[in-house]
Amino acid sequence: MIDVKSRFEITKKITIMLGELNDDQITSILSSQVLGRIACSDGDQPYIVPLTYKYDGKCIYGQTNEGTKLEILRKNPNVCFEVDRLTDMRNWQSVIVYGSFEELTTKDAEEARDILFTRVFSLMTSSTVHSFEHEVTGKIDDSTRVKYIMYRINIDKMSGRFEKQ
Repeated sequence: MIDVKSRFEITKKITIMLGELNDDQITSILSSQVLGRIACSDGDQPYIVPLTYKYDGKCIYGQTNEGTKLEILRKNPNVCFEVDRLTDMRNWQSVIVYGSFEELTTKDAEEARDILFTRVFSLMTSSTVHSFEHEVTGKIDDSTRVKYIMYRINIDKMSGRFEKQ
């Protein structure tokens, strides 16, 4: 059993640092992750959902299908986007992006799909799966991976925080 004095000594030795991320750290987190959360609002109720994305240094690219998120974004293009990198509850980094949703069409949509899939598609199949080690009994179905609507978040401002022990 640890007495109060010993517990204080142990706690005293743990240094926790809280702070703000600089621009390079924010860029690093946005560039290294592929899963974030987009928050939007219809004016009455906030709505937040996870999504796969690609940050190209200027904008955040994503894809979606018709549904609640797209309906809200078309009515109110103001968004907040969040991504984090978590080692444990005392070692994390989080980035918040404020910007506007822009639905893409034609050539812009094709370019956005290339940008997104260059980063995300390679992560969709486990690197431990090797077709030569397993019997292939069917055709690969990518229909749930490719969504019809491409968009980008045009960034207005970004900020980041961290905790490190």
